[in-house]
Amino acid sequence: MSFAFSLHSVVPLLVAASAGGYAIATVGMKSSSNGQIALGLTLGVIGFVLAFGAEVVMLRRYDLSLVYVAVIAAESMLVLAWAYYIGEGLSPRQYLGAFMVVAGLAAVAA
Repeated sequence: MSFAFSLHSVVPLLVAASAGGYAIATVGMKSSSNGQIALGLTLGVIGFVLAFGAEVVMLRRYDLSLVYVAVIAAESMLVLAWAYYIGEGLSPRQYLGAFMVVAGLAAVAA
């Protein structure tokens, strides 16, 4: 039985890992801005290392432009969800604008 798999089959997981890493780092930055420096630095380092590793793997096979668009779209959705969760959500007009940006990224990547 072979456990070999192609990079193509794990790209969604790598995009999620990279976007999740950046989102974790963003939570770290927010924590630091609220005075929780140690927690913020820890989350920042963990997040950036996770994002860095996932992107390096993807960039071995795919163009930077495609990887960047996919990661930034996923990261944007995660960070917006976090902002909403902590009570710093956007107004309906701002959500519409954010949706248009993400839709534009998706259109460019297609």
